[in-house]
Amino acid sequence: MNTTRTAVSTSWWGGELRDGSDRAQEDRLLADLAAGDREAAERLVARTYRGVYALLCRLSGNPDLAADLTQETYRKAWSSLSGFDGRAQFSTWLFRIAYTTFLNHLRRPRRLVPLEEKHEATVADPAPSLDEALGRSVAGDRLRRAVLELPEELRLTVTALFWGEVPVKEVARQEGITSAAIRKRLKRALGMLALALEEESL
Repeated sequence: MNTTRTAVSTSWWGGELRDGSDRAQEDRLLADLAAGDREAAERLVARTYRGVYALLCRLSGNPDLAADLTQETYRKAWSSLSGFDGRAQFSTWLFRIAYTTFLNHLRRPRRLVPLEEKHEATVADPAPSLDEALGRSVAGDRLRRAVLELPEELRLTVTALFWGEVPVKEVARQEGITSAAIRKRLKRALGMLALALEEESL
């Protein structure tokens, strides 16, 4: 159905719809940052913060924790900026850092993310949501648990496309596979999620 196609082809970071000029703007800011322009760093944060924070809110279900993990994400990004090779967009690379930061948080002893409905973040989402793609309304807690239980490559795909709002071609480039392979992963992931949610409701 075209709901999924719309969701995975539309990308919003920092409230801006990415277009053909976005990559060039990122490249200029990165070049300015490499030259020591601190304002360039501030502009990169302004362009991407909303997307990073929204992603971490959806993953953790805890706005306060998401804010902390967002700050940690940017600290890691600036310290490893020399390793950014430019194959993917900066925002795609930043998404992966945020995603890994969240997973590392889950692995820390005694610091498990509280998956409670009362912590559900209210972050604007301009693209169709994951539960819409599944064709059902699912409480945030149940859906989050089901996504986190997916195999790693499928969890990354769903998280990137729906919660990170990274375009299919960018995820494919980051993963080193084709866009068609990403769409196959997505189809498999949605099938597994639908089955898991159906079993849970029995």
